[in-house]
Amino acid sequence: MTVATETEYEVVIGLETHIQLQTASKMFCGCSADYANAAPNSHVCPVCLGMPGVLPVINSKAIEYIIKLGLALHCEIPEYSKFDRKNYFYPDLVKGYQISQFDLPICINGWLEIEVEGRRKRIGITRIHQEEDTGKLTHTNLNGEEVTLVDYNRSGVPLMECVSEPDISTPAEARAYLTKLRQMVRWLGIGTGNMDEGALRCDANVSIMPKGSKVFGTKIEIKNMNSISAVHEALGFEIKRQEEELQAGAVLKQQTRGWDEEKRVTVFQRLKEGSSDYRYFPEPDLPPLQLQADYLAQIRTSLPELPEARRDRFIQEYDLSLYEAELLTGSRATADWFEESLGEEKTPQRARATANWILNELFAHLKEKGAELDEAKIQPRQLASLIDLVQKGTITPKSAKEVFEEMFATGREAAEIVKEKGLPQLSDEAALATVVDKVIAESPKAVADFRAGKEASLNFLIGGVMKATRGTANKDVVTRLLREKLS
Repeated sequence: MTVATETEYEVVIGLETHIQLQTASKMFCGCSADYANAAPNSHVCPVCLGMPGVLPVINSKAIEYIIKLGLALHCEIPEYSKFDRKNYFYPDLVKGYQISQFDLPICINGWLEIEVEGRRKRIGITRIHQEEDTGKLTHTNLNGEEVTLVDYNRSGVPLMECVSEPDISTPAEARAYLTKLRQMVRWLGIGTGNMDEGALRCDANVSIMPKGSKVFGTKIEIKNMNSISAVHEALGFEIKRQEEELQAGAVLKQQTRGWDEEKRVTVFQRLKEGSSDYRYFPEPDLPPLQLQADYLAQIRTSLPELPEARRDRFIQEYDLSLYEAELLTGSRATADWFEESLGEEKTPQRARATANWILNELFAHLKEKGAELDEAKIQPRQLASLIDLVQKGTITPKSAKEVFEEMFATGREAAEIVKEKGLPQLSDEAALATVVDKVIAESPKAVADFRAGKEASLNFLIGGVMKATRGTANKDVVTRLLREKLS
């Protein structure tokens, strides 16, 4: 089900994004936060198991990471912040409450700019606050009986929740917002952002109201979406469902719905809670946070060049197109790889050649192998040496592609491969003249066509020479010799 293009309703969407922070230990204890391949309930201690008499201790690295994202998203960082207890009872919440933040979060009043169909839009960030993750429930069949197993390895892993303003109007804008937010998390190195692993989880609040209305419609929350595409699809379905409900005269109730991945529909889960249902109160075991100005200044100076700034610099400094710069700054690793590959000659001409090799050859080979950039055997300096060989005329562009394939597969040096395969560019006119004469003799029709004024026939003859020399012939020399001999 998709959203109608013409509708009498306006759509209002706000997103709550939970982001797991990539710290060594959990939020309030010393247990390892790297639980991915651990046996169930092996990364636990009395603190994260909520045993009586234990006291939490704040993970300072997690606080630093939240502030980093807040600064990158243009947030204000209040001097004072505090922790609160969010009370609710569920099997994956071992303490019976979650340490979170309510009225004094770490970051407030920021924004993130997105672009959809060539139109830029600023999405407000209400707040970014700290909390701790819950355990994981696994519903399974054990000895013929349906049971639920609980693994508390994830319990207590540091999370931050980024809450947007209700500024999003379409599923496409929601997708762009999440894509940009995930890019920023990865760029800063504070989390993986992998939704399939639960490291980034999104709840969407969506309502519709008659066009021109000043009163928001009934807010409905959607959960259980494990990819950005699922968020896009779930929002599309829910908007259409709400339209049909209102057109049928129904009254919408505030509720939480889940996304059914198999049926591609949202399903009712429960009536929506309000903040009063959680009975927030200040966390008695943790002191308030006071963030000193010099501490914030240190974090600000540690921020890397951010994606949009780096993209704009690539356009201005290297004369790249917006499309090329966007792709090269899709991740910080790619942007770094590109600049390392420029070598000593950081000119626009060299930058465009390097971008072409990365965006076409390197990306295509990585995609074919299903590999990530950090798994590539070829290194930036090696690509630089290959481009040097092409620009100096040592090898032809066609031979360079053959060399690149070998470099990608083995990680060997370009010069070594060129020597082994006998690929140095052939520019000797006497040697090339012999090959040209042979190709002319074997191609009477192409010769006649060229002499009759069909310029395109020359390309056929050039191709014959290149094939005979395994792509090593200097194309400029070959072209000149053919024109001279055929004139």
